[in-house]
Amino acid sequence: MNVIEKASEGLSRTFEVVFAADDLQARLDAKIEEIRPEVRLKGFRPGKVPSTHIRKMFGESIMGDLLNELVPETTQKALDERNIRPASQPEIEVKSEAKDIAKGGSDFTFEIRLEVMPDFEPADPAGLKLERPVAEVEDAQLDTALMDLAEKNRTYSAKKGGKNAKAAEGDVVVIDFVGKIDGEAFEGGSAEDSRVAIGDGAFIPGFEEQLVGAKTGEERELNVTFPENYQAAQLAGKDAVFEVTVKAVESPDEPSVDDELAKRFGLEGLDTLKETLTKNLASEHTQQSRLKVKRAVLDELDTLHSFDLPPKMVEAEFENIWREVSHAIEHGHLEDEDKEKPEDQLKSEYREIAERRVRLGLVLAEIGRRNNVDVSQEELSRAINQEAMRYPGQERQVVEFYQKNPGAVAQLRAPIYEEKVVDYILELADVTDVTVSREALFADDDDEAAAKPKKKPAAKKKAPAKKAAEKKAPAKKAPAKKAAAKKDDDTAEKKAPAKKKAPAKKKPAAKKAD
Repeated sequence: MNVIEKASEGLSRTFEVVFAADDLQARLDAKIEEIRPEVRLKGFRPGKVPSTHIRKMFGESIMGDLLNELVPETTQKALDERNIRPASQPEIEVKSEAKDIAKGGSDFTFEIRLEVMPDFEPADPAGLKLERPVAEVEDAQLDTALMDLAEKNRTYSAKKGGKNAKAAEGDVVVIDFVGKIDGEAFEGGSAEDSRVAIGDGAFIPGFEEQLVGAKTGEERELNVTFPENYQAAQLAGKDAVFEVTVKAVESPDEPSVDDELAKRFGLEGLDTLKETLTKNLASEHTQQSRLKVKRAVLDELDTLHSFDLPPKMVEAEFENIWREVSHAIEHGHLEDEDKEKPEDQLKSEYREIAERRVRLGLVLAEIGRRNNVDVSQEELSRAINQEAMRYPGQERQVVEFYQKNPGAVAQLRAPIYEEKVVDYILELADVTDVTVSREALFADDDDEAAAKPKKKPAAKKKAPAKKAAEKKAPAKKAPAKKAAAKKDDDTAEKKAPAKKKAPAKKKPAAKKAD
């Protein structure tokens, strides 16, 4: 075997591998002798078929099998001998034909084309100086949380005024209804004792609004039009009439923070509820502190490193981002700041984000590799089980999906590995806790930037999750709902592939599609 480096440009490499004809013939002869005792052909005793006859009958096929084994084996050997770490799957181009090689007069030649991992010296985590914002749970925060909980879980009572009480915004109307299209009732369009909170927006447009002023015992017809994008295709865009009987009108009681509120959540009393809320708020603070200091780690690493990036890795990352951005453009969910930008400008901006993702991913991977950071099988199994629990009734199918898809396991491993590397960096770095208010802890990065300059442009304010095309540097835990990448990226890992969701429970057709 002879391996020649034909091209080396940047991180791209091309090697030519040549197997001499004599070597291949020797391999073919050895293989024929190996299988000859098992060959059964008409006219020959078992195991007595001449080698020349086997070569004539099956030589080309056997040689093809040999070559199929040689290519990956030789490729890996050539890379190992040169200490090359591929940044992409090697591309193989075979230059020879098995039939010509089997005849004995031709060498076997193929080319290996690949991109290699960049050679760089990662920053020493011990040299990083970072600030980690932390916040205590204050009494005022707890009081606000209790009142919010009371307001969101307030009780309702019959509205004063008896049968003459009219429903208003914020009231609950208990109704029976039957929906009809062209005079015919349709499936899923009827319900009894349905509680409609006027102003909640839980029902299709126009439904709740037409219940304003309704009184107990009254019958009404509500004329509505189903949205064009309604989840039930047979109803989308159609006009409907709902025949409604009002059975009760209820108004909200004054929210009360007391033992009764706690008991609604299965707790003993108000003190237990306060303890639970305090722990929840403290957990929120801890998680947010972690996100902030992790963002600081990634920003610092991004500032400290500059090296050539594997073009194919960048292109693949950009394509993933642009696919999400294109989806956001198509459905009108693009960030307001991006809506007027020409496509070329958007692509340029998002390509920079792709480059950041790849650069940070390589830096974290190199720090982890040099310091023996790894993800154990136990950690992977725990992650798979947690993922399976997100799909009640389909746990077994989810586990089997990962068992059969190594690529999916690799993507699930990525965020775990990233968190472990970040933990390792934080253990060595000089991290100073800085006490801040809850508002400052949860403030967007652009708000903080107004107070002090930064080395890099501040991240732009996040748009609502359902409407923004994220330009975040990688984030990859599989979210329940797919989100586009945001600009203010705070991770460097890969997203797990979206998996099929468990079927949603059927809702009355009058309710708004999610």
